[in-house]
Amino acid sequence: MRLTSKGQVTIPQNIRELAGLKPYDEVEFEYRNKQIVVKPVMRKTTPGDEAIALLRGSATSQVDLSADEWLEMTRGER
Repeated sequence: MRLTSKGQVTIPQNIRELAGLKPYDEVEFEYRNKQIVVKPVMRKTTPGDEAIALLRGSATSQVDLSADEWLEMTRGER
């Protein structure tokens, strides 16, 4: 496995599965005994977190609106 020029690396799927990592999970890095350790960040969740995670990235639009038009619509100015 090779680091990108930005220091990024992809965690192999089998390792992600074994660690229970899912898309958008947060991880932290430790340097311990000359080894890099990657650990999931354990955070408190709210009841809506899982629903939001399931919906993340699913919104698509057939409407061609400018940023200003979207802001007007979401602010109820239309």
